[in-house]
Amino acid sequence: MIRYPDRTIETIGVTAPSSGVAPDMHGVLKKSIERLEERGFKLTVGDTAWTQQEAKSAPAEARAEELMNMLSDPAIDLVMPPWGGELLVEILEFLDFSKVELKWIMGYSDISMLLLAVTLNTGYATAHGGNLVDLRGPESDDTTAKWLDVLQTKSGESITQVSSEKYQKEWDFENPTPVIFNLTEPTEWKTVSGEAEQFTGRLLGGCIDVIRHLIGTPYGDVNAFRERHIPDEPVVWYLENCEMNVADLKRSLTQMKYAGWFNHISGIVFGRSPANQEIGGYTVEKMYEDLSDELGVPIAYDIDLGHIPPQIIFVNGAYTTIDVADGKGKVQIEFK
Repeated sequence: MIRYPDRTIETIGVTAPSSGVAPDMHGVLKKSIERLEERGFKLTVGDTAWTQQEAKSAPAEARAEELMNMLSDPAIDLVMPPWGGELLVEILEFLDFSKVELKWIMGYSDISMLLLAVTLNTGYATAHGGNLVDLRGPESDDTTAKWLDVLQTKSGESITQVSSEKYQKEWDFENPTPVIFNLTEPTEWKTVSGEAEQFTGRLLGGCIDVIRHLIGTPYGDVNAFRERHIPDEPVVWYLENCEMNVADLKRSLTQMKYAGWFNHISGIVFGRSPANQEIGGYTVEKMYEDLSDELGVPIAYDIDLGHIPPQIIFVNGAYTTIDVADGKGKVQIEFK
């Protein structure tokens, strides 16, 4: 069974298990902290949040120690890194999953490796959604604003999120809007079939660039997780691509297939991507078609997920019903 953190979010722990915030960006972190404090949250901010050198916030053991302190502290209800990064993989060997308290962890990008590893190794639900810095605006768009509603959902309850009206085509850090993002492009969820599709099952996923590196390690045993926590239930994978071209993306997905990650699935949904560069005329749309044929499951893409915001909160381990039709989407998540 999957366990959900039935706790009111009052205290947020901020730590950087991947990249921290360099001095020239401390103003962004301070504003993020201030906004959440204005909303009544108490924040416990670790040292790693304020440092960044050689593509990481601190040496691996220091990052792992601070993270474990927050994950095992009963006073902290939610652990939320400032943002993602590059080298979270280095800390996995120093984590003690047996000491992780049942609480929420939320983030995306490199943080999705931590989320998936925690869920696979504990059976605890984790939340794939915005990072701390995405919440620094005086307002939030309707999609991003659902994060707290999702995390406050109790075991046995359900919550529904819907596709955004518009998304951000590219980042403009110098000119943030009141909701931080520059939401200018009409959102359109698509399916390989071109028809309405429904996906039901247990959610697992994250940023393909990093979660693929869990394959073959003690931290990424999807089949053992399924047998222990969700026996005989299908999985819906939610995935997004940050930097890979189409050939690298297809190689990664094929490796996942060979590793058994796509056994007994009911479908895959892919987020919008700033990458997906075609190779030799091989487009991502054709790759999605090929993958759908290989696996015999429906695929939806360009959904609200990942590095082109805003993004819906996807909860690893939770039961979902995702409906995609006429360019729109609805994601129901049940905490059961």
